[in-house]
Amino acid sequence: MAPSIVLVSWMVLGLVMATSTTQVEAARAFFVFGDSLVDNGNNNFLATTARADSPPYGIDTPSRRATGRFSNGKNIPDFISDALGSEPTLPYLSPELKGDRLLVGANFASAGIGILNDTGVQFINIIRMYKQLKYFQQYQTRLADLVGYEEAQRIVNDALVLITVGGNDFVNNYYLVPFSPRSRQFSLPDYVRYLISEYRKLLMRLYDLGARKVLVTGTGPMGCVPAELAMRSPSGQCVTELQRAAALYNPQLVQMINELNSQYGANIFIAANTEQKTNDFITNPTAYGFTTSKVACCGQWPYNGLGLCTMLSNLCPNRDEYAFWDPFHPSERANGIIVDMILSGSSNYMSPMNLSSLLALDSNTRT
Repeated sequence: MAPSIVLVSWMVLGLVMATSTTQVEAARAFFVFGDSLVDNGNNNFLATTARADSPPYGIDTPSRRATGRFSNGKNIPDFISDALGSEPTLPYLSPELKGDRLLVGANFASAGIGILNDTGVQFINIIRMYKQLKYFQQYQTRLADLVGYEEAQRIVNDALVLITVGGNDFVNNYYLVPFSPRSRQFSLPDYVRYLISEYRKLLMRLYDLGARKVLVTGTGPMGCVPAELAMRSPSGQCVTELQRAAALYNPQLVQMINELNSQYGANIFIAANTEQKTNDFITNPTAYGFTTSKVACCGQWPYNGLGLCTMLSNLCPNRDEYAFWDPFHPSERANGIIVDMILSGSSNYMSPMNLSSLLALDSNTRT
């Protein structure tokens, strides 16, 4: 995300490795929807301030160049692609996404967006969720032209889908400014219920478009990211109101996903309960191999939490020691730990099962 884009999905294993280590069988197409936590560079092609296309973003990639990912290196989709045994998905807007590259899948995510269309209005030209889903339809037409309609449908039905969205609806909408329009319209509990109802529509639309294996991540500890500490908490304590929002939102998200699975009569959606483990991650970073979870690696002023991450910012020498790369986003190493949890986490964190179990069950069904 850009100056005010939230860290959305936080789950961790008690690992100290810099990368995700779990691999699942069988390469398959992979589709990604959501915000800056999962944007692989779509916003590079848009006239928006919500971009990560300049140094020091990408400092730990092989090329040491900014790719459009809001990370010092890999982001969550990259680690999932590694686990699938496939190459990273290209941004849908990339001119390189053509021919056989379409078989890998596509990334439709765009930094700054939310569940609601009025979220992130300050970023102007971003790919809101309704447009991401329209692009998914476009993609399927292009894929059918390449491999035929029936094969295109099989690829989409067998694919893994990741959707990461919702945090911006709080920090870039409800809490963006005092007395925001949405905060005047809704109490916080009512707003959460409204978000869940709108999110349900998005997930049902994904199902209608052929998605049958969908990983849905919840919000992380929104009140604990360096940006919020810098703006709202001189003492360094997590911001109570944002923590309350996450505590209301995440259980209702899991409940809604369970209801959808019952409605469809199958485990189409799996929910990543990111908040529960993340609180341990934030309060005891050394248990997970980090020296700090309060200070961002790249930024300025208190907690390196204000403004953009630029060449003029403070920059830590060892990114692996920091849970946060910039004021809102996890470091590459943290992203790898998050994905290990998604792949092999227990039922305390994944509902109704983890990603490895879902894909193994699917492989057994097809053989």
